[in-house]
Amino acid sequence: MDYCFGFVAVHVYRCIDAGHQQRIQEGLVSMCDQRARMLQDQFSVCVNHVHALAVLVSTFHYYKNPSVIDQETFAEYTARTAFERPLMSGVAYAQRVLDSQRIDFESQHGGTIRTMANKEPSPHRDEYAPVIFSQETVSYLDLVDMMSGEEDRENILRARSTGKAVLTGPFNLLGSHHLGVVLTIPVYKSKLPPNASVRDRIEATVGYLGGAFDVESLVENLLGQLAGNQEIIVKVYDVTNMSDPLIMYGRQAQYGDLSRVWISPLDFGDPFRKHQMTCRYLHKAPISWTAMATAFLGYVIVFLAGYMFYTGAIHIVQVEDDFHKMERLKVLAEAADVTKSQFLATVSHEIRTPMNGILGMLALLLDTDLSSTQRDYAQTAQACGRALIALINEVLDRAKIEAGKMELEDVPFGLRSIIDDVLSLFSEKSRNKGLELAVFVSDKVPQIVMGDPGRFRQVITNLVGNSVKFTAQGHIFVQVHLAEHSKAVQDAKPDSCLNGRSNCCNFKTLSGREAADDRNNWDKFKHLIADEEFPFQVLTSDGSSQNVSLMVSVEDTGTGIPLHAQKLMFMPFMQADSSTSRRYGGTGIGLSISKCLVELMGGQISFISRPQIGSTFSFTANFKRCEKNLVTDLKRSLYDDLPTAFKGLKATVVDTKPIRAAVTRYHLKRLGVLVEVVTSIRTAVLVLGSGQPDMVLVEKDVWLSSDDVSSIRAFVPALKSPKMILLATNITGDEFDKAKAAGFSDTLIMKPLRASMVAACLHQVFGTGKKAEQGRVMANGSVFRGLLCGKKILVVDDNRVNLRVAAGALKKFGAEVECAASGKAALELLQIPHGFDACFMDIQMPEMDGFEATRQIRLMESQTNEQQMIGSIDGSRDTRTTSHWHLPVLAMTADVIHATFEVCQKSGMDGYVSKPFQEENLYQAVAKFFESKPSTIM
Repeated sequence: MDYCFGFVAVHVYRCIDAGHQQRIQEGLVSMCDQRARMLQDQFSVCVNHVHALAVLVSTFHYYKNPSVIDQETFAEYTARTAFERPLMSGVAYAQRVLDSQRIDFESQHGGTIRTMANKEPSPHRDEYAPVIFSQETVSYLDLVDMMSGEEDRENILRARSTGKAVLTGPFNLLGSHHLGVVLTIPVYKSKLPPNASVRDRIEATVGYLGGAFDVESLVENLLGQLAGNQEIIVKVYDVTNMSDPLIMYGRQAQYGDLSRVWISPLDFGDPFRKHQMTCRYLHKAPISWTAMATAFLGYVIVFLAGYMFYTGAIHIVQVEDDFHKMERLKVLAEAADVTKSQFLATVSHEIRTPMNGILGMLALLLDTDLSSTQRDYAQTAQACGRALIALINEVLDRAKIEAGKMELEDVPFGLRSIIDDVLSLFSEKSRNKGLELAVFVSDKVPQIVMGDPGRFRQVITNLVGNSVKFTAQGHIFVQVHLAEHSKAVQDAKPDSCLNGRSNCCNFKTLSGREAADDRNNWDKFKHLIADEEFPFQVLTSDGSSQNVSLMVSVEDTGTGIPLHAQKLMFMPFMQADSSTSRRYGGTGIGLSISKCLVELMGGQISFISRPQIGSTFSFTANFKRCEKNLVTDLKRSLYDDLPTAFKGLKATVVDTKPIRAAVTRYHLKRLGVLVEVVTSIRTAVLVLGSGQPDMVLVEKDVWLSSDDVSSIRAFVPALKSPKMILLATNITGDEFDKAKAAGFSDTLIMKPLRASMVAACLHQVFGTGKKAEQGRVMANGSVFRGLLCGKKILVVDDNRVNLRVAAGALKKFGAEVECAASGKAALELLQIPHGFDACFMDIQMPEMDGFEATRQIRLMESQTNEQQMIGSIDGSRDTRTTSHWHLPVLAMTADVIHATFEVCQKSGMDGYVSKPFQEENLYQAVAKFFESKPSTIM
């Protein structure tokens, strides 16, 4: 059986191998014929160019009288058209000269006809063929008799008798080791009829055009174009004499696969000369493995089938083991995550608890009578403590994001007031540095949106803080626009000069310094603030959409970010270089947190930065629109701090920088002031002629220029002159005295501009500032006292220091405070009926934590309310004398990871305050549960 299968295998192998060998031979034939055809075609192209050159000589040298071709013209033409004959070493024209014409010819050309062999004067013959025109590469052939060689003479005579191109045998080209042939074409002095005889051709012949072909380069170029995966050996022969073939290309030695050879004939246009191309493979054909594989196919199939069953079983066992291993790793990972969360919660609690005591006691200490030195020490310690808490908050925020426990609020807020508050945090630093710190919010942005104001404030604070930190001069500009409008303007073609500059050194930016993003210039900004119809096509959703997408950008002219560090900017704890934290401070985690918060708000953050120019950070955020009735109520509450006394007043702003003027106009417009912007004080004087404004606001740098502000005073009567107000980022004492002498008001408007600050300054300028300020302070103080005065509040905490801090802060607002050291003690004090109005409950306490204590309180209240409800139904109790029991319980916690608002709500709490807390935090947390008395609002 084995022998039978072996015999069949051998037979199959031979059949398949025969077909394989035939395909190999067919491939050789195809490749050889293809190369032969292409070689013929390329040679024919070169021959055609030589024919064209012969026609040129015949036409312009013999048909024209006098001749328009000489040696210089021929050499120039052949040199400039040499690219058409890349495989020819040179061309030359030899004139037919009879022996009787020799003396005149030599006299005319100033030389002697020489032989080709030794360049000696040619002996007397019947006729000669001396070269009179030659290409520069073969200029040595000048007056050389091309008929002095025996073979050359035969070729010339054969060419003029046949009228066709004639080739020589192969020979070594001068100046090269390559083999070549010479092509000779006759040149006639007149047009011959198609049936011209040999005698007619001989008599009409006036010369011969010859060209030397580099056959080896021709074949090498061809083989280079057809280089394939399988190498073949190509040789070209001159087989005019079959008994002694002359090799024109290739080595004489035989090598390669000698078992296979193919000969393709070549026709170069000379019927006397015969040429051929021989091809063979460089390597022998490989063995046909198909037959061998077929012979062992049965064995292989059986082997593979068994192997597949075996490996399948092993794989199933391995997958089961891996599955059980992954389950164990999952359990360990979940346990590690829980441990990590518990560790962070413990660390947070253990750090925040003493920090709450430190900051709280410092706040109480600052309320006492202290010397200036003592107050400075206490304020320094308070600032350091707050910096430490800020660092802890950043680390914990990152941990909450990684754990997926970061949740955003969805409450209505006014983003304009939030950004104003952020700018107020950095106003002192920006003034000390002399920076232009400004904000602009488009009128198209809704006044009130639904979202998380705290996280939005956190992102803005981080970006502005970084800009202030890394900017030494220039400006920091915060812009808020609708995302679709901003994109439409940025995508539009610029209608002015590039880079937003009007000349080589003046940039159309907020401060006039170059910014990183060339698109944030006046040419684009003016379209974003245009009151008329928006000039660009915007693809937005319909008007019924409740979503609004905002584009917020923070532009600075600081140090910029090095190129190598830009891709690492949003990685946590990464900074531009190791010296950044030592020089500027910070941990490098702020941008990472900002990126995560922006993504939670449904947006994206990006930046453009140029070293030594500045950076522009931009992010989008998605919010919801408020309901109309809710917007009306919120607008009233949010704008209570902005006075309406200036509504309808007219102001003229003098500023040479259009973006800065637009920012000033934006803040005045929020107060209801009608604003007109001019670029010089001289223009402001002209404006006074058409209608006098109530105030004129002048930028300090404009005032310090050549314009004279006194011209405004001189133009109008003193009693009717407008209020002159100076706008400045910073100002020295001498400049202030000079401004007063120039007629400016004693009150300056210092930047950064904020609507509330501008209103306060205008109150002082118009004589109502002190009264309004006192009224506001008294009103705020009355509200604080009115809300908490007489309220009985229970504070529950196992830490005595925290009890003292919370009690001291609440007592400042007039509340009556009672303390409890545990959850059980709180339950005893809160047995119904009790007289407490609110309760602050610590979460982590021994015996009974705050969550459990709150659940017990809610259970007691629920039982009492049910009993009251049953009593009111059967008539045993008057419903007018009963009340619904629900004590506001607010958590005080140092665990900001586990103690989210949702967790507090599930346990029955009404909110929470994170430690360390400030007095305002406690007040804001509890004030929303009380209403102020009408008498105290006056």
